[in-house]
Amino acid sequence: MLRRSLMVLMMFGLASCATIEGAGEDIESAGEAIQEEAEENNE
Repeated sequence: MLRRSLMVLMMFGLASCATIEGAGEDIESAGEAIQEEAEENNE
């Protein structure tokens, strides 16, 4: 039972890391788009 519980916790941990990583990439991409627009408007 303990082994099964640990495996389930590890699976959730790995899934959440992937989700957080994907969210970080999305935020970075949005930030880059905003920065490019700001640079274009400054010229």
